[in-house]
Amino acid sequence: MASRKPDPPAPDPVPPGLRGRLGPPGAGVSWVFVLALVVLVVLLMQSLRAPTYDETEYSTLKGHVQADRIERVELSTTLIVAYPVEGALDDEGDELLPLRALRVAEDDTLLPLLEGKGITYKAFRDPNCGGGLIGLLFLPLILLTLFWVFMLRRVGPGAQAMTFGKSKAKLYGEQEISVRFADVAGVDEAKEELEEVVAFLKSPERFRRLGAKIPRGVMLVGPPGTGKTLLARAVAGEAGVTFFSLSGSDFVEMFVGVGAARVRDLFEQAKAKAPAIIFLDELDAIGKARGAVGPMGGNDEREQTLNALLVEMDGFDERAGVIVLAATNRPETLDPALLRPGRFDRQVLVDRPDRLGRRKILDIHAAKIVLDPDVDLDEIAQQTTGFAGADLANVVNEAALLAARRDGASVTMRDFSAAIERVIAGLEKKNRRLTPSEKEIVAYHENGHAIVACALPTSDPVRRISIVPRGMGALGYTFQVPLEDRFLLTARQLEDRICGLLGGRAAELVVFGEVSTGAQNDLQRATDIARRMVMEFGMSERLGLVHLAAQRRSLFLEDSLGSSLYSDETARVIDEEVQRVIRACFAHAVAILEHNRALLQDMSLHLLRAEMLEGAALASWLERVETLPEDAAWQQERQDAAGRRETARMVQEEARRFAESGAHETS
Repeated sequence: MASRKPDPPAPDPVPPGLRGRLGPPGAGVSWVFVLALVVLVVLLMQSLRAPTYDETEYSTLKGHVQADRIERVELSTTLIVAYPVEGALDDEGDELLPLRALRVAEDDTLLPLLEGKGITYKAFRDPNCGGGLIGLLFLPLILLTLFWVFMLRRVGPGAQAMTFGKSKAKLYGEQEISVRFADVAGVDEAKEELEEVVAFLKSPERFRRLGAKIPRGVMLVGPPGTGKTLLARAVAGEAGVTFFSLSGSDFVEMFVGVGAARVRDLFEQAKAKAPAIIFLDELDAIGKARGAVGPMGGNDEREQTLNALLVEMDGFDERAGVIVLAATNRPETLDPALLRPGRFDRQVLVDRPDRLGRRKILDIHAAKIVLDPDVDLDEIAQQTTGFAGADLANVVNEAALLAARRDGASVTMRDFSAAIERVIAGLEKKNRRLTPSEKEIVAYHENGHAIVACALPTSDPVRRISIVPRGMGALGYTFQVPLEDRFLLTARQLEDRICGLLGGRAAELVVFGEVSTGAQNDLQRATDIARRMVMEFGMSERLGLVHLAAQRRSLFLEDSLGSSLYSDETARVIDEEVQRVIRACFAHAVAILEHNRALLQDMSLHLLRAEMLEGAALASWLERVETLPEDAAWQQERQDAAGRRETARMVQEEARRFAESGAHETS
């Protein structure tokens, strides 16, 4: 007879990577603790329901019996409890409560007195003897035993109560990370820097035989959403090594010294599983410069954690095969000791992608959805200037959601346009109804932006105008798309940008003779540009070529630290120069709109009916915009200068080729 094969083992319901982290079986709420809680509740309820007694002397109680104030009596070997007749009063005229007194054992007159008065009496068990005494003695013992069992369960193998000093890093094995460099686009320079890290982890002997040392730490810096975390995962995926991932806030705990203990535990684990990568996200949470404290003092716990991190990175064994990757969007706040050679000695900039990079990112995300043939990803990449990788992923997802909402078979270009509009301007507020007068003001305001921008030589082209309320408070918007990515701006370009921002306020003044509150955001942005022109870019003749913005501006976030270091007189001149720039730009915008007043009227009436202008319809209106003579002359001079530069370049190129050909003939 054939032998029966043993049954295969049942699959483990707990993944191997999580075993040991979930605690022992049954580590939850045990029935023992539930039972103890029920007992405590019952005892508490009995104590609350127990009648209250008035403690008195034995002789006083007998006096009440003789005065016929007692209805019944309960006796024990040591106690006597008497219950008064309803409505009975004591000698002072107060209502008599149940009485309790210690019984005098030698007194033999109590029972005959009770029988003579016709008072019923009965015996009861003394609570100080038997079960009551046992319960009083054993209840604390039971509670202590339960507490001791609870603590033993919590501090046993796999317990969580005494693991405050253990690292909270998420551990990923070699096969658990599927991200590769092919999944990351738009940051080609950063990938090239990190490929060297991958090569070292794969074949360290290739570097060691030449005496080369791989950087112990690599700092990824850049704006939020540019793919720093994704790059770190791609490095681990390409290298095929163990990956420890955690945030800087994971080191912070309410107990002193826990952060430093977790740092030490993290590096011990990483060395045990080397080669490995430690990824510290949001490093500025623990890596801020020491000594940079506020008026309330410093944070010793954070500094201890930072010191532990510095010591661990400095004490690395060069053959350990552990590399630390960190990410932050505030590198200017980090402690200098972190950035010195030997720790985070290499910084990799992960910046917002250019147009070509945005196209590559769109290719990756668009491959996951059903695209309509009319979708032009190059056009989408051009319309999303300044978008980070996370923003582009959001645009693609929003477009797919919009297509699914209308039950479409594929995602069209119109869905992408609506998604970009939604990401930039916010959700459409369908329940926000404007009055006819408010709608008219918004129409003139937005058309003022568009006409002024179209009339200025250096402004970005206008792609869409809408008077549909959107976002947190926008009643309309004018969407401009730059033709190319710009990294340098001239003074004229900044002034034209301020003019475009003030075009809405200028249109209100030209048409209605008064202004509204709709230009709040425009004024804020225009003032910021003018102030930076004066204080940071040296574009004021009165102040000269000086940099007056002493506060440290964040490289990637819109905030500032520190305080100014100039005199009150200089501050007054700064304010005057900022006002001069804004007044001149506003006057320029008013002049443009006065010159195109008829077009402003007709265009606004059409926008009131259509609520949105874009594409060919918008282009036909903006073709009628007339440029001011001085702007046209400036534009012509600029084009002539560009032509002269191109001619000079061609002459130099021709001369170089002629010289090279003459040298070849001579040889």
